[in-house]
Amino acid sequence: MLSPQWLDELRSRVTLSGVIARSIRLQKAGREFKACCPFHNEKTPSFTVNDEKGFYHCFGCGAHGDVISWMTDQRGLTFMDAVKELAAEAGMDVPAPDPRAAEKAEQRAGLHDVMEAAQKWFVANLASPEGQRARDYLDSRGFDRHTVARFGFGFAPDTRNALKQALGQFEEKELIETGLRISVEDREPYDRFRGRLMLPIEDARGRVIAFGGRILDAGKTDAPKYLNSPDTPLFDKGRTLYNLHRAGPLARQSGQMVVVEGYMDVIALSAAGIGECVAPLGTALTERQIEMLWRIVEAPILCFDGDAAGQRAAMRAIARALPLLRPSHSLRIVRLPAGLDPDDLIKRDGVGAMTRLLEEAESLLDTLWRHERDAAPLTTPEDKAGLKARLLAHVETIGDQDIRALYRRDLLDRFSAFAFPQRQNERRSNRAVPLPQVGRSPENAGRLRRMSSGGARDSLAAAVLAGLILRPGELARHAETLARATDLDPRFATLLDLHEMGEALESSDVQTILANKGLAAPLPEEYSRIRYPFVSDTTEERTAVEALAAAVAKLFEEPVLDRAIEQATAKFDIEEQQRLLKRKKDINERMRRLASETQDL
Repeated sequence: MLSPQWLDELRSRVTLSGVIARSIRLQKAGREFKACCPFHNEKTPSFTVNDEKGFYHCFGCGAHGDVISWMTDQRGLTFMDAVKELAAEAGMDVPAPDPRAAEKAEQRAGLHDVMEAAQKWFVANLASPEGQRARDYLDSRGFDRHTVARFGFGFAPDTRNALKQALGQFEEKELIETGLRISVEDREPYDRFRGRLMLPIEDARGRVIAFGGRILDAGKTDAPKYLNSPDTPLFDKGRTLYNLHRAGPLARQSGQMVVVEGYMDVIALSAAGIGECVAPLGTALTERQIEMLWRIVEAPILCFDGDAAGQRAAMRAIARALPLLRPSHSLRIVRLPAGLDPDDLIKRDGVGAMTRLLEEAESLLDTLWRHERDAAPLTTPEDKAGLKARLLAHVETIGDQDIRALYRRDLLDRFSAFAFPQRQNERRSNRAVPLPQVGRSPENAGRLRRMSSGGARDSLAAAVLAGLILRPGELARHAETLARATDLDPRFATLLDLHEMGEALESSDVQTILANKGLAAPLPEEYSRIRYPFVSDTTEERTAVEALAAAVAKLFEEPVLDRAIEQATAKFDIEEQQRLLKRKKDINERMRRLASETQDL
């Protein structure tokens, strides 16, 4: 028996599109490949292959699978023959058969039979006279017969041994091993689910692997409202998402996946027509579950209650997602109105209200900023320093270096604008002390264009330094971006030190401090001969600020983009590559406009 880990390694080493292209002709379509489906006759391509997610899917006939299932379903090979052929291609040795693994696989097959029999019994109980209370509850929730049947609702009688008697064909140890019965030392085993509305929990193939039960007797205050099966050989709650087998195909078509807090929320949304919904099972969203979601959509939406508990759940999910972030893969967050779950909102305001909330979902970055900003009062310098420390602590957990750098820049920009709001007014009212200027030169625009195309970066860096000396209020906006640079003028490091101290800087003060530190060297020739708009005290303030931002982006953001473009190209991530190239083009376009403006000075 081959382990799931070994099979995952095999899949990762073989390119799915390369294997499929040996049998059918594939056409590149963005980040995927398209073709006419080989499993049914069609004239318009509806068959897609996604190497990143490792699956093929036909929107016409529903055919779906990975590289192994392609070999078995399309090529007609047995599972082991398919594995051996792919392993030879990948340079992997097929492990020798493990008798213990085979025994466990046979055991799991038997346990699936137990769970299927239990599900049929629960469903029959719901239709019996004893299931009237459960049916009344379903009616009160507004679930129609189709929804009840589709999700497999059932009922567990309020007795200790009814299930054992009903499933007498199975051994007691099997009922205990599946979590249907509880074994306690020195006591007779008894049924786990009693007096509860029952729901089956299925795996990705739609097989019942566990159950969830909602209590119907509100007077039982000592019993949990919801009770799930424990972890068993079939069920690992940290690796299972409720309703994934139904929601996955829908989400692949719509590009949307919604994660809610519980399975009743999933059913309520599905009954209202939003079928791309899943839920964790009694735990916070795990790293494994996040990766499962990313294999289907790039930015699943987490939908949490608007109360304090919901916000804590959102932050736990964000904390687990940050180390996993990679280009194009993130989370979005929806906050429901306080006191309402999805079903309440739909009943009160209609499904359109829920749809609008999903369309307006916050980015992970926005949610992180808002939560930390509002977490504590910010009335003292120490309070503000605490906010900055919390933000940076989150940033440091991000594994991808480019995403980490971009998060750091964005969050510190927000922090600076929030913590020092007066600086916006100060820089508009204070005129900076001018640096030495020379007359207009027809060579200005040509020199600047050469700089914007990649040459003389040191001169551009010196000009940015001069611009910040003239307009020190802009340092709050660009400090974090510039701090990532190396080998700059030591005057720049002094500016950063002053900024970190929270000083309200003016240009004359900065030049005096630099002089006292022995750093008042003559201005570099390049920016004393070229009239950058931001190295002039006569330029209109808004124009100067925009020009300085363009130069900073050219100098410091472009290298980050170049690394990200290389990574996207290496991964054949065309969509991400084009997005990054567009951003780089925007930066260079801003520099070209700056060159044109300089020519008119």
